[in-house]
Amino acid sequence: MDAKFFSTKSIDLSGIKLLWIITSSLGVAAIALDAIAARSFLGMNSLGLPLLLAAVLSAGLGLWAVPLLRALKAGQFIREEGPQAHLKKAGTPTMGGIFFVPVAVVVALVLTGFSNHVLAVSALTLAYGLIGWLDDWQVLRRRSNKGISAKMKLALQIGFAVLFCLWVLGTQPASLTTVTLPLGLSLPLGFLFWPLAGFVLVAESNATNLTDGVDGLMAGTGAIALLGLGALVAPSHPDLMVFCAALSGSCLGFLAHNRNPAKVFMGDTGSLALGGALAAVGILSGNLFGLLVVTLLFFAETVSVILQVSYYKATKGPDGIGKRLFKMAPLHHHFELSGWSEVRVVATFYGITAIFALVALATLA
Repeated sequence: MDAKFFSTKSIDLSGIKLLWIITSSLGVAAIALDAIAARSFLGMNSLGLPLLLAAVLSAGLGLWAVPLLRALKAGQFIREEGPQAHLKKAGTPTMGGIFFVPVAVVVALVLTGFSNHVLAVSALTLAYGLIGWLDDWQVLRRRSNKGISAKMKLALQIGFAVLFCLWVLGTQPASLTTVTLPLGLSLPLGFLFWPLAGFVLVAESNATNLTDGVDGLMAGTGAIALLGLGALVAPSHPDLMVFCAALSGSCLGFLAHNRNPAKVFMGDTGSLALGGALAAVGILSGNLFGLLVVTLLFFAETVSVILQVSYYKATKGPDGIGKRLFKMAPLHHHFELSGWSEVRVVATFYGITAIFALVALATLA
């Protein structure tokens, strides 16, 4: 796949300009969506207040947390087989999810009066963040790029997914197992909904983990996807709307420190938590199809890795070397190696995610 297929024009943006664009754009989007739904922008049940509050708190807390992570020598190890331009990022503090994810959880819980739904998705979000923290901690402890084993990580993801699904099964109406589709259609899945829900939790968290590979990429696309999902679930689940808006705002606050050139990375602590949060909201609100549309970019990143590995194995010759479908996977690395700057990749992916969110709202709202 040639990057020129998408664009032949350069995107001349700096990290700070891109931060300003996405922050102002999401702020305007929140104001517009609240106005359309006849909600007060600064009301307790709105997109605006949790977005603004979490963004300010997250950005402010980062001023203390980032130097602390640097002092604790929580520096990222960069894999040698990745893009060579990334090697200069070695030593940048990681594990940034430990400060921006809890900010969102606290803001959402306080504004919703500790809603049962928000308690449940917050618990799942923090649980997946804990898995990521264990992985990040092992990387730092071993002074290598090896965290906990893939089997251990998957087992923990599945375990927390099962616990979450059991809670939903025991507390939510049976109608939740019907998936809402466009044009007023629906798909009743019955018992099959639960293995699908478990798969979505694991797959979504791994997809956001794979997407987190360029300065500001996951934080910005996550903020857009969360705001879109929040607007989508608002009519039926205003408490989950507040949670999504708070986590979206917290991502924006983190982006103030994670924009190119990044002063801190979110690590698995943040990326696994974001995927878990998106999936949990999609499951609990009965919007699995909407979740798929909003997060199609993360899905594409995952598929690119699967295709790369499969194609390499299928074309492996007698010398044990196969061909590559992409210059490097996940997909964002392919465009980097095609000559795109990191900021150009990130800006393009922001735009694509925004389009997916608009499509979801236009077809499902």
